[in-house]
This record gives sequence, C-alpha cells and structure tokens, in this order.
Amino acid sequence: MAEGASYLQLSREELEDRVSRAREQLTSCRLCPRECRVNRSNKQGFCRAGAEAVVSSFGPHLGEERVLVGHGGSGTIFFAHCNLRCVFCQNHELSFGGHGTPVTTEQLATMMLIIQDRYGCPNINLVTPTHFVPHILEAVYLAADRGLRIPLVYNCGGYESVEMLRLLAGVVDIYMPDLKYSSPERAHRYSQAEDYFAKARLALKEMDRQAGGLEVSAAGVAQRGLLIRHLVLPGGLEDTKKVLEFVREELSPDCMVNLMDQYYPCYRAHEHPELCRRVSSTEFRAAWDFAQSLGLRLAR
Repeated sequence: MAEGASYLQLSREELEDRVSRAREQLTSCRLCPRECRVNRSNKQGFCRAGAEAVVSSFGPHLGEERVLVGHGGSGTIFFAHCNLRCVFCQNHELSFGGHGTPVTTEQLATMMLIIQDRYGCPNINLVTPTHFVPHILEAVYLAADRGLRIPLVYNCGGYESVEMLRLLAGVVDIYMPDLKYSSPERAHRYSQAEDYFAKARLALKEMDRQAGGLEVSAAGVAQRGLLIRHLVLPGGLEDTKKVLEFVREELSPDCMVNLMDQYYPCYRAHEHPELCRRVSSTEFRAAWDFAQSLGLRLAR
C-alpha cells in the first residue's frame, strides 16, 4: 500500500481553497474545454451533469492496467455522464444515459475510505471525473481528515481544461488519460470534439509537468506519474502513428503507453461503415511495432 499520497502534503487551507475555486465553476461551468457556462444547479451543459455527483458503481476492479491492479484490484469509482460523445463508447449507459445514483460529497468520501480500508485497494481510480472535479476535491478533503492515504488516479478521456488540471496539482498522483485522435476530422466525426487533439495535447503536457514519468513500486504498483491509453481503431493506423509521435516528442520518455486492441463495434458505431469491424491483428501489430520503434515504454 502506498504511503504519503500527494494530497497529504497539502495544508487544510490549501485544499479548502482548491475546493472553493472549483465550486465556483458550477455556477458558470468551465470545467472542460466546452466551457458551456451553465449554472449546474438549474441547467445541464453538454455533459448533462447537474449539481450533484452521480456514481454508477465503486469497488475493486481487476480489469485495469496491471500496474494499477496490484493484488486486490484498482479501487474504481465510475461516474456517470461525459464531456465527449464517442460513437463507439463501450459504457454508453453511463456516459450518455447517466446511469447511476446522485451522491453527496460525504458519501463520495466514504466510498473512498471503503475502497482503502475494506477492500485494501492500492489506489482510488476516478473514472470519467472531469465534470465532477469540485465534488472530488471536496470528498478528498473530507476523506483525508478521516485517514485516506492512497494515491488518486485521474482516469479521463483526455479532453481536459488546463486551468482545472492546475487545481489538481499536488492532489492527483497518477494521470491516466485517453489520447484518442490527432485528426480534427476524426475527433469531430466520432466524438463531437473537433479541437480534441489541440486541447488534449495541452492537457497531457500539463499532466506530465505535474506528475512526470510513471513511477512503480518494488511490488510493481504505480505510485505517481503519467499512463496514457490509446485505443487503436480500424483503419486508423496513420492517426495512431501521429498520436504516438506526439508522446515520443513532447512528453517524458518514461511515461507509459497502453496501446489497446479491444475495440469492437458498439453503441452507434454501425452508423460509420469504417467502424463496423474489429481491428485486425495486422493493424495492431503495425501499431505496436511503430510504438516500439519510437522507444516508447509500453504497458504489457
């Protein structure tokens, strides 16, 4: 189990200030690059989230990256809603349907402590957290007072606001963003976010500035740093190469990349003929070989 998670080094006053500054965003929401500027107490923005955090489920998850799982599973908290509209989303009931239960920050803090104390997980893995950053910061503030000490994993889609990420500096230990596309056309067609790469590029550089390359304990469990996921899409090899070149050229050489081959057509993928198949072994091998040729640190 990790000791000395980053947030434990911050004073109560500093954490209180972070909570206050994040809470201000809820009256004119700018938590992500869409900057809807809605008052979340009475209106929904693009992500459809309201004033309260919504949690679909929480507990140990053995299906995450090996460096997060440890012996007992990564301590995931799955949030509902999302600031992207990925046509191939495998969790669309959560991200678009909003499946889950509204929770108070006190309840969220209790979930974190259950993950640590009852389940013995090595981390708190916040899945799709972007639109609930104020609630998460307040829950960490409350849970730290009650003995929370394990690292936080910020498991996001990569479409993040640098300003909001700066509120998480010294709070989040491990950043695990997706890096979906480099092509604006593909980002618009598949996720309704033409500026995805422009924003994700800045966000990942900020994550790297805060956390650096991925540090792993002697037991093989991540303690701090940057772990990037990239899902290889059918017919997307050239876009994948540009994504990987960005990682190689602009981020720390010891950040870790999880190159994923588990794409399958679901949700509205059938509306796009090029997405109506799995990634071939030849395509994925070409992507893997290219990543290796760049000298990237690849998750196994």
